[in-house]
Amino acid sequence: MTTTPRGPAARSAPPEGGLQGRAPASAARPKVRLRALDGLRLLAALMVAGYHYGGRGGEITTAWGSSPATQFPTAHTWLAYGCLGVQVFFVISGFVICMSGWGRTPSAFFASRASRLMPAYWAAVVLVTVVFALPMVAYEAVSPSDALLNLTLLQQPLGADRVLGVCWTLWAEVRFYALFALCVVLPGVNRRRVVLFCAGWTLAAALAQASGEPFLDVLLMPQYAPYFIGGMGLYLVHRDRRDALAWGIVAVSWLLGQHYAVAELWRPDGPDAFSYRSSAVIILIVTAGFAAVAAVALGALNRIDRPWLTVAGALTYPFYLVHEHLGWVVVGGLHRGLGVPSWATFALTLAVMLGLAWLLHRYVERRFTPLLRKALAGRSR
Repeated sequence: MTTTPRGPAARSAPPEGGLQGRAPASAARPKVRLRALDGLRLLAALMVAGYHYGGRGGEITTAWGSSPATQFPTAHTWLAYGCLGVQVFFVISGFVICMSGWGRTPSAFFASRASRLMPAYWAAVVLVTVVFALPMVAYEAVSPSDALLNLTLLQQPLGADRVLGVCWTLWAEVRFYALFALCVVLPGVNRRRVVLFCAGWTLAAALAQASGEPFLDVLLMPQYAPYFIGGMGLYLVHRDRRDALAWGIVAVSWLLGQHYAVAELWRPDGPDAFSYRSSAVIILIVTAGFAAVAAVALGALNRIDRPWLTVAGALTYPFYLVHEHLGWVVVGGLHRGLGVPSWATFALTLAVMLGLAWLLHRYVERRFTPLLRKALAGRSR
């Protein structure tokens, strides 16, 4: 979005070469290509897309012409849980960022993260702004000033309208990157610093929650920190499955993560509720997300080594960026404009968004990510 969104990274996330910089030579990273993690990324993105198309109200109701609860009388109750794909993204992001930061200098880490996030993001902001400005589109574009501000990724703290609804998750990712860079990458990544960072962030986030201080809440993200921290703990497990302290970090993060997920996402049953969300199912999905990344960390999914999973990982980030707002346009055109049945519209919209994601990956990311990385790395030397 990570995932997000790695953050949500658009390519697969193999360990990247040997150690560099100040990391100790004895802590060489495993060199297994984690294609299963790419598949898990896409699955989380599809969960979120299912939620946006059929598991909530709001603008998607305009696209369908009626509530998704009417379009999908049974399925909408399950699609409503798709929002938890974001939590899965954050666990994956913690794993991947810890892995990609190991052995990197701060300048190389910054160049890697910025070049991964920004080209597809800029393209998505421009594309959605242009489409929403078309006279035949029923949705209102943001103001030109807000659209330009969106290019900075700082629109949320500055209170501007968002071009992309999902960009709030990118704001969480950016804050995680900044904390990790300042506390771990800058002094030099090693196991001890990662453990201290995880422990310190966990305690500080709990204190921020207790204090009710808005600045600390923005900085430390108590409701999202457990997922990033749990992912980092799982990367330590990936490096050494016998690391009891790493397993302790994962366990505490899971306990905190399920608490925040239930507190934020549980919905009571009632005539005014779009869909009831069971606390037990929320806990189950959070647990499954941690367990899936743990299976990757332990190598249990290494046999799932299909080349198409690399493609899936590459499409995830651009798909995540464009699927919501442009999905409204496609749903409306297919269902209300052409009379395509609900489930066929749902499937075709996913296919169109995946096709658009491929175009963004092929013609934007593959061209401009290396150029931006090279430019930033060169400037920072």
